[in-house]
Amino acid sequence: MLGLLILLLCIWLSRVSDSYLITLTLMMLSMFATFRYGWWRVSSIVAFFQDPGTKWGPVDVFFILLLLGAEAYAFAILYMGFLQTVWPLRRAPVALPDDPEDWPEVDLLIPTYNEPLNVVRYTALASLNIDWPAEKLHVYILDDGNREEFREFAVEAGIGYMTRGDNIQAKAGNINHALKSLSSPYVAIFDSDHVPTRSFLQMTVGWFLKDPNLGMLQTPHHFYSPDPFERNLGSSG
Repeated sequence: MLGLLILLLCIWLSRVSDSYLITLTLMMLSMFATFRYGWWRVSSIVAFFQDPGTKWGPVDVFFILLLLGAEAYAFAILYMGFLQTVWPLRRAPVALPDDPEDWPEVDLLIPTYNEPLNVVRYTALASLNIDWPAEKLHVYILDDGNREEFREFAVEAGIGYMTRGDNIQAKAGNINHALKSLSSPYVAIFDSDHVPTRSFLQMTVGWFLKDPNLGMLQTPHHFYSPDPFERNLGSSG
């Protein structure tokens, strides 16, 4: 009954307001419900083993501890996820120079190994359409699978194509191999299924121009495919 009441309260709060205070409240309710369940789980296991009338053996102990470990892992992931997102820094983008001629060149890399072309194609074409001077934006597909259809697509789309003779160090090795041949002062890297928005570089590069000591900037990413909860609740539209 407590779990059902908390669930109904969360649904009501999420529909009443999109205030960040509501988000924090929902986080606290989730943490409380999770802790309450964890307390019940541990106390029930302790009571089970302490009960002199209970008969158990090594197999029982193995599966009980296996379940407890799996749940503890899930709880830890949940709490660390909340810790990472509890207070996001909503920084505004730094303005670029008024003259696009003063904007720096950027190499945009898309490493891939065994992803199908119909996945990589969207990322590559979206990268070409980023709002940035065309002569200052260099898009490359880093194909660790050495596939001919990727090479042909890159030629047709006017995208750079790089491959290598081995797969040493996987994606990191793929990127490091490409960096040896590139010379732009800034590099953007997208997973093969991460489609950039048109404003990506205009929202990020200004920070590097403002702070020369800045070495890396990572932006939030948003899923355009509904997750299982969104799909089942019909809330992804």
